[in-house]
Amino acid sequence: MYYYRYENAEINCCYKYLMFSYNIIFWLAGIAFIAAGFWAWSEKGVLMDLTQVTRVHGFDPVWLVLAVGGITFVLGFAGCVGALRENICLLKFFSGVIGLIFFLELTAAVLVVVFQSQVRAWINEFFLANIKGYRDDIDLQNLIDSVQRMNACCGAQTPQDWNQNVYFSCDENNRSREKCGVPFSCCIQDPADLVMNTQCGYDVRRNQSEWSKHIYTKGCIAALEDWLPRNLYTVAIVFVVISLLQMVGIYLARNLIADIEKVKISY
Repeated sequence: MYYYRYENAEINCCYKYLMFSYNIIFWLAGIAFIAAGFWAWSEKGVLMDLTQVTRVHGFDPVWLVLAVGGITFVLGFAGCVGALRENICLLKFFSGVIGLIFFLELTAAVLVVVFQSQVRAWINEFFLANIKGYRDDIDLQNLIDSVQRMNACCGAQTPQDWNQNVYFSCDENNRSREKCGVPFSCCIQDPADLVMNTQCGYDVRRNQSEWSKHIYTKGCIAALEDWLPRNLYTVAIVFVVISLLQMVGIYLARNLIADIEKVKISY
């Protein structure tokens, strides 16, 4: 009597469930970002009046949160379902998009290094545009205040950039109490003060000789340029970690695709 053993290719369960676990985190993170974005819009009343989205003259940070959340959710969903259902199309979609994102990150890094002056000019224009819309959106306002406080800076190039905002302008027709002032985030805070004085920037630009006593005089573009060399290793480590996570996702997806294809061929 002869016995025959048929060896069929099998899908590696390790790859399959690692891929699922990897993407369930993506999927949950995407849901969290989307929920945070809609919560922020509900707090601002945007969901009650969608026309408010077009009224913001600067950058609304909620758009970035929603975009990141949407992409993360779609990728996580595709990866989870693709792994569990052993769907090659979804897995190829996942690995392809992750690969594209990685390529775009590398391209952006190279372009920033090669075209430093153009990037600096673009960031300057972007910052000035958002200075103009400072009072139009609370999230934009908080973002600019955070940048100015964390980097001890004021305006894009100088505190005088705040003259472009209608509320802080020194124009004689400006009736705002903040006329010829700057936001409180530009003020040099006394460590002994337990409560922040939100009116500390009022009228401060009327006398330029007194600026250095009360507000930061360095522009935020210069402050960010100084920050990067000091934190180069931290930035590099973050970039490497993100790149490795992306490579792990692509590796798991490609190996799972190869296993599925072998099984199909064997049958």
